[in-house]
Amino acid sequence: MKNTSCHIPERSYEAYGVFFETLANQNRLRIINALRDRDRCVTEIITATGLEQSCVSHCLKRLERCGFVTPRREGKQRVYTLNTKTIAPLMRLIDGHTQTYCIHLIEDGRKTGAAKRQSRD
Repeated sequence: MKNTSCHIPERSYEAYGVFFETLANQNRLRIINALRDRDRCVTEIITATGLEQSCVSHCLKRLERCGFVTPRREGKQRVYTLNTKTIAPLMRLIDGHTQTYCIHLIEDGRKTGAAKRQSRD
């Protein structure tokens, strides 16, 4: 039986995919988190994240296209701002959710991995 009370167009599912693929990349997440406390130019993002310049540029392009960040010119530099209307509040929500419901999965996985390594020794 199909639920018609919440009809979501098929195209929206494709957009969800693009959104979550953008968010799921750890390098892009590092950049998003670097921009949470203040706007930064590319050089500052590289320093804050430890990522290579080409990786940062590539990630920023995707983040910009998806509306996660906005660039502005300051002299010769492009300074990036996190989308404070949607992405900043979403990241706060994600922080709370992952700390409550997901962090234990990582810790459990580490314990399981350590136990497996010990049993092989």
